[in-house]
Amino acid sequence: MRASAAFFVGIDVSKEQLDIAVHPSGESWTVAHEEAGLSALVARLRGLAPTLIVLEATGGWEVPVTGALAAAALPVAVVNPRQVRDFARSTGLLAKTDRLDAQLLAQFAEVLRPAPRPLPDAQAQELTALLQRRRQLVEMLTAEKNRWPLAARRIRPQLQAHIAWLHQQIAQFDEDLRQLIRSSPLWREKDDLLRSTPGVGPVLATTLVAALPELGTRSRRQIAALVGVAPSTATAEPCAAGARSGAGARRSGPCST
Repeated sequence: MRASAAFFVGIDVSKEQLDIAVHPSGESWTVAHEEAGLSALVARLRGLAPTLIVLEATGGWEVPVTGALAAAALPVAVVNPRQVRDFARSTGLLAKTDRLDAQLLAQFAEVLRPAPRPLPDAQAQELTALLQRRRQLVEMLTAEKNRWPLAARRIRPQLQAHIAWLHQQIAQFDEDLRQLIRSSPLWREKDDLLRSTPGVGPVLATTLVAALPELGTRSRRQIAALVGVAPSTATAEPCAAGARSGAGARRSGPCST
């Protein structure tokens, strides 16, 4: 029966649309990246009852999709794009179209089986949003500093004022992040532990707390796989102990240890 079969779904996310592919059935379709399209997608995937749905992290475009799927109790994992590129190279699937990307993600889901991640609560989403905005401000600051040596004399006062404002904003975000971290006993404990490690400062510690809520609940190998630095094979062949591929990643499916 269809309901008892194992289906794996890949979703390629762009600003305007979502391309969906199902493995191994080969089904594929597209919906608009808007409320009506998300509702139609959730309804169709509920009927399919997939084993796993995989999306790439796309700088925020994936968040509404992931939220809608997780809220519908569908198993969804957002993966590091580097892991997908390594998988593509190892399998020879390098064509770049949205439909092929969705098919690749569906195959990635079946072979590597990344663990579904829970939907962040409102406080965790706020922490992530603050971190993203801080990164944007740092990028603006770097760009303005790079413009300074070549700027005309009349423009330099404006640049200097903007640079000073950016420094103030970044400092304010650092304080907001510190207060938000300290407001949660769990985050505070993780932050203290991370910052006790040589070389880990407040920004890195906060980033790890926000991006890896699994810290402290999973093994170091599982955390490495979530980050995208764990060695694994990217083939569906039965794997020999310690076997590696050119992609440099160890498979986290049935052959993993």
